Amino acid sequence: MVDSRIPWRAYLSHGATLRRLGVVLLTFSVASLILVAHPTTRAKGYTLLSSGLPVAGGGMGNNGGPSYNELRRKIQDLPQHNPDLPFPEGKDGRYLRFTATANWIGWNNVLNERLMNAHLAYTTNRAYVFTEYWWSPEHYQFKPVPEGGANTPMPALLSGPAVGGPWHPPNSPATADGVSPPRAVSEAYWNNVCPQESRRIINTADIKPLIPGGRDNADGRDILAYWQKLLLDAPERCIEIVPPEWDVDNFPQVFDLRLWGSTRLLTLWDEFSLSPVSTLLGPSDIVQAAVMTNLDSGVFSGRTRWWWPANWRSDPFERMLAIHLRRGDFVDHCRNLASWGSGYYGWANLAFLPDIKGGRFPTSEGEQRKAEVMTQCLPDVAGIVSRVGEVARDWRLRPAATKDDNELDIIYLLTNEKGGFLDELVAALKLAGWRNIVTTRDLYLTIEQVDVSLAVDMEIARRAEVFIGNAWSSFSSNVIHQRLVAKKDPWSVRFS
Repeated sequence: MVDSRIPWRAYLSHGATLRRLGVVLLTFSVASLILVAHPTTRAKGYTLLSSGLPVAGGGMGNNGGPSYNELRRKIQDLPQHNPDLPFPEGKDGRYLRFTATANWIGWNNVLNERLMNAHLAYTTNRAYVFTEYWWSPEHYQFKPVPEGGANTPMPALLSGPAVGGPWHPPNSPATADGVSPPRAVSEAYWNNVCPQESRRIINTADIKPLIPGGRDNADGRDILAYWQKLLLDAPERCIEIVPPEWDVDNFPQVFDLRLWGSTRLLTLWDEFSLSPVSTLLGPSDIVQAAVMTNLDSGVFSGRTRWWWPANWRSDPFERMLAIHLRRGDFVDHCRNLASWGSGYYGWANLAFLPDIKGGRFPTSEGEQRKAEVMTQCLPDVAGIVSRVGEVARDWRLRPAATKDDNELDIIYLLTNEKGGFLDELVAALKLAGWRNIVTTRDLYLTIEQVDVSLAVDMEIARRAEVFIGNAWSSFSSNVIHQRLVAKKDPWSVRFS
């Protein structure tokens, strides 16, 4: 079993475990049969197979992390990477590249901003240029971090128009006139079709003061509208949006952290939630394979699908309550949030969510408010068990509840916790009557899936019947976005 928080190659030393499988593991065909057995046995099989057959190919890089060689070849061969295509693509097409984009920070702060950038490109009939994600060194799981930094191709983390997919669902017409918006392209293709001398450079520091409300107080809808007009009116084929010097603006993105950390973002919801960037957003092939592998092996339900009776409801996600328990760096981060008086992050502020309508956000002052923030942002074991019980009860009693609803009997803990806290929590949840408890660290993952395990957790949280998020977290905000776009009941989105 590959632990999603420990470098995969460390598991190759588990010789005693592999020897117990004996001659069964000598051939691939026999090893494959092991994968339909009990989860404990299957874990050993996946550990072996992942050494030679990582999902979507790619192998290992020099530092033990995945190289993604095969995926990068697929990106290079995307059909839109053809300069001979007719307008609005090809050598005469219109392109939009964001050099002023977030990197070297947590993935979910990057994800929400890049999705909004892709939406801006879509609404201005320009091909969005997607780039690789450069990891914050403390978040990269394969140590030591390579010299120069570690990066992962965006299509390893997600699928959809933002990473080169079509702008319309499969087997459907492109648009009413049969013309589809230009598809997103890679940075390498951008460099080919938009040489330096053909680019118009726009610095975000020159634009932000011109938007009503200025850099710090502009409404989300006003930010989008100003940039839309600017880009639609621009005659240049190739536009690159660049940041100023750090001392001019340390949040230089078009849709920056000031916006994502405020309620000014919310005026974008109606448009953005209906955009193909949102509605066609999905898991990558690597993420999808990870979820299906663990589903088939019975990780979520304790039953392999091989043995399920035909009349058994085979989707454990319909009975799952997923909880985002951010620990680690959030121990200090929650204290800072409490001291700063920070509000909820991003889409957690949507007014129709039950915990917003119910006034869960701390409104007291001083030390009492700090204590309330810490209780929600970094709950202890007793607080988590109590909150799980409350949310499960509320789900049974929600306005849209019916007698045919599934009983919530599976808990999935999305967490970066590494210490004894997790063991204590699992024991307490079992004592409270929850029999089937699964954590991030129980998943079977190949090396590439370990690299994108945050995205694997996000897909599980998106599918779960009920989700309890951390309202100060960009991860939870992105899960909320994906759940609501997927038409999940707003009552299924709760906060810790």
